[in-house]
Amino acid sequence: MATLGRRPAFLQQTLESIQNQGIAVDIVMVAPLDAPGIGETAREFGAELLPDPGSLPLAINIGMAAKSACHEYVNWLNDDDLLQPGSLAATVAALDHNAVASVAYGACSYINETGKELWLSKAGPWATRVLSWGPDLIPQPGMLIRASAWDQVGGLDPSFDLAFDLDLLLRLKKIGPLVDTGVTVSSFRWHADSLTVDDRAKNITESERAKRAALSAGARKVAWLWEAPVRVATRFAAREVQRRARAINSR
Repeated sequence: MATLGRRPAFLQQTLESIQNQGIAVDIVMVAPLDAPGIGETAREFGAELLPDPGSLPLAINIGMAAKSACHEYVNWLNDDDLLQPGSLAATVAALDHNAVASVAYGACSYINETGKELWLSKAGPWATRVLSWGPDLIPQPGMLIRASAWDQVGGLDPSFDLAFDLDLLLRLKKIGPLVDTGVTVSSFRWHADSLTVDDRAKNITESERAKRAALSAGARKVAWLWEAPVRVATRFAAREVQRRARAINSR
């Protein structure tokens, strides 16, 4: 978990959602060591604490580098997102059942700052079929990655500021299938300072770069045919979630 320690209440909830899975996990926190209360929080949850390198993808890579040979599966969770009860049981079972799968994922509930649901992202197995050219419908929160697959692709590409999870999924897809659990495994908190809310234009640009890199040379030449409609659909979905957030917050 990479955190700047600026949202202690959310951070506490996130760590509790991991701790309450009923499955033994090792937590690594990457954070500014002088952030107020960060040391106490790490000790409370038995987490290893490592210094923040100043970049989110680099911080995640540093946290993953702390794993050992005994760790079969890995993932990261933002400090304001949540694992649903039974999330790890579902994703672990999916990867145990399919020995060649690189990732297990599920649906994700978009929630506001008070925890009210705004939207349910539930594309199911269709998400993997459109990943290389369409919108990214695989929610990063709650997905679980086979540790050997993470090592094989070399982790996150730090040249991406926002779309590093999509780039990772596209590379993982080439070495093993991405499997859907069929259940809701996480909650993504949609609020004013979420990175993907702040900078949608940059996220779309980076996503197109990642998808073009995953395409064949021939497909890249005609990628413009579907990129414009996907941009429109992505912006529409973001506006719809924002509209629902405002409507719920105004009640």
